[in-house]
Amino acid sequence: MIKIEIATSTKDYLQIETLADTIWREHYIPIVGKPQIDYMLDKFQSAKAIESQVKDGFEYFSMFYNKIPVGYISIKQETDSLFLSKIYVLSNYRGKKIGKATMQFVENKAKSYQLKKIRLTVNIHNTNSIKAYEKLGFDNVGPIVADIGNGFVMDDYQMVKNL
Repeated sequence: MIKIEIATSTKDYLQIETLADTIWREHYIPIVGKPQIDYMLDKFQSAKAIESQVKDGFEYFSMFYNKIPVGYISIKQETDSLFLSKIYVLSNYRGKKIGKATMQFVENKAKSYQLKKIRLTVNIHNTNSIKAYEKLGFDNVGPIVADIGNGFVMDDYQMVKNL
């Protein structure tokens, strides 16, 4: 059974920090390298960073599979779209329809906010995720490079799904 719950407490943020550490090190070190992952985990996925992002309007949600925390998402309402900032699932739990259920949850959130599209960014070398997003109806609208500090950049594609 898949359950998605809003993260609102330091305890929730610490749980997400732990999930992020596992997921990001496993998945992204081969793509961007350990130094960038160490930096990004501290800057964007620590409990302190998550708390700050929530104060800036981001919403975090934890995903559970049979009551086990297996992933998380972060979304933010924008003027005309819902920004899906993060969607991550532990590798052992991929292929169990968690991502698909979560994307339906995100679509429902966008509609409840009366937004007409969902947008996200994905690393240009993250080919499996790009294919999954395309399968879910997202269109690649082009590259976007963002300086994230400390000599690192995020080299992504922006993808959009019209609702």
